[in-house]
Amino acid sequence: MQKRLLFDGRLLQFTINRLCQQLIENHGDFANSVLMGLQPRGIFLAERIRTSLESLLNKKILLGYLDTTFHRDDFRRRDAPIAPHETKVNFVIEGKNVILIDDVLFTGRSVRAALDAMVSFGRPEKVELLTLIDRMYSRDIPVEATYVGRRVNTVRSQRILVELKEQGMPEDNIWIMEKEDEA
Repeated sequence: MQKRLLFDGRLLQFTINRLCQQLIENHGDFANSVLMGLQPRGIFLAERIRTSLESLLNKKILLGYLDTTFHRDDFRRRDAPIAPHETKVNFVIEGKNVILIDDVLFTGRSVRAALDAMVSFGRPEKVELLTLIDRMYSRDIPVEATYVGRRVNTVRSQRILVELKEQGMPEDNIWIMEKEDEA
């Protein structure tokens, strides 16, 4: 299996710092803005973004975890049921600027499901998307990220593997790799 390193820990931290600076440029002190990490993998990036923002702004930033399981368009099309993850949104998003955070933007279907799930918590003023990896030219749904760590040209036979310390990995690495043949 071929794989190529896109990010190591140093480059990942540099990219997170850059994304936080862009967020501060557009959201100031976050008085009317909140972060929402998409379950399951987007929450790890969202936690890092929040930690960096809190350090830079010297204030608490609201962060929620949003599960989209029951809003997915393939929910009933799978052989085995999808196990839901925890939704943890302890605040109202009515009139707020919401930044949805996920690790990889691929087809756009997860983001569409997140938009459906999010309205249970109010009607936001504005919704933006932050993603670490934007797999360009792969959309099934017209979704575009506002904040992008890196844009990568991929084909369907490839996948992005995100390995973070928070997931139990020894170090942070993000790879692009060929999917294994399903023979």
